Amino acid sequence: MVGYTTYGKLQTELKNYFLKTGTKLQFTEMTNRMAELGMLTDIPAEFKIPRNFETMDEDEFEEIINKIPMQLTSHIGSPMQKKVSEDTIIPNASDVFTIRHPRYTRRFSHKHNYFEVNYVAKGNGTFIFEDENHVMQEGELCIIAPGSTHDFIIEDDSTVYTLCIRKSSFDTAFFPLISRQDLLSYFFRQILKGTDRSNYLLFFSGNGYGMRAMLHRLLIESIRTDNYSNTCCNAIVNLIFTELMRNYSKTVRFYNYEMDSDFSLVLQYIQHNYQSLTLSSLANFFHYSEPYLCNLIKQNTGFTFTELMKRLRLKDAVSYLENTDIKISEIAELVGYNSADHFSRVFRNEYKMSPLAYRKKQQVDNSFVPFSTE
Repeated sequence: MVGYTTYGKLQTELKNYFLKTGTKLQFTEMTNRMAELGMLTDIPAEFKIPRNFETMDEDEFEEIINKIPMQLTSHIGSPMQKKVSEDTIIPNASDVFTIRHPRYTRRFSHKHNYFEVNYVAKGNGTFIFEDENHVMQEGELCIIAPGSTHDFIIEDDSTVYTLCIRKSSFDTAFFPLISRQDLLSYFFRQILKGTDRSNYLLFFSGNGYGMRAMLHRLLIESIRTDNYSNTCCNAIVNLIFTELMRNYSKTVRFYNYEMDSDFSLVLQYIQHNYQSLTLSSLANFFHYSEPYLCNLIKQNTGFTFTELMKRLRLKDAVSYLENTDIKISEIAELVGYNSADHFSRVFRNEYKMSPLAYRKKQQVDNSFVPFSTE
């Protein structure tokens, strides 16, 4: 049975049920209850998107969310599913779907075949991952890999936005995201290999307006039905993830549950010390054996230690070549090579040209004269 309600009515019923009974219902249980009581309508409520939603504060935007129509499908008598498919959550023509996470729901750990992103816009919420609890505060954002057993519980009137992102569309819709050389890209590439290891990334992005504004726009775009909404959603997701890596990469926590190890400290140490780092010094610093550390790096990034060092060094070298006039010998030293000759050989093997030739090519390709009539 399919019926309609609004965000506000569903949330009111969840809260009132808890206040009256002292117990909570899961989202699907409340859907079934509302259907049984005849609380769902056949036609969605009329809703007009206000033009000024991007400039609203969280309380003002909350009132807008409460008026958004929701389409609910009840399955009265059917058991709750611990495995959720992206096709039951994300609309057919969409790569991304964004909701305000329901409050006052009963804990029900589950897993699904899509990426889930939770952002705490106001207050806090409890992130449950493989039976371990972490209270996420305002400004924290968590990216959960497909196949991870988890839940998210909100005990009060806090606001959490949840993004559901198709795993199946990542190769095309989010190619720029997975083609870069940074932690987020490594994370997504490893997940997309189909390993189905339980993983998450946790960022603290602060409580600035910028991130909340992007989430507001993403939620609104998720309910639009025109030909541009999916393109807008994909662009906003790319902006959010780029913002995380540009400004908040030092706050990231990376977890691989099966290996029982928090890998973020290792990777952050590598990223900040790669210029002079050796496998031996890294192993000594973290008190790991070298074989175990090699395995840890390979499983979490897809690269050997040597490959990872090369990629990090060349990534920064390319940035220096494209954006500065620093001498080649100085770039070699800055990124950790003992000599300019060694750096040039490694660079040529990777890019099929010398660092100097690469710089000249970039200067020609990127040359632009404003207001030129030619």
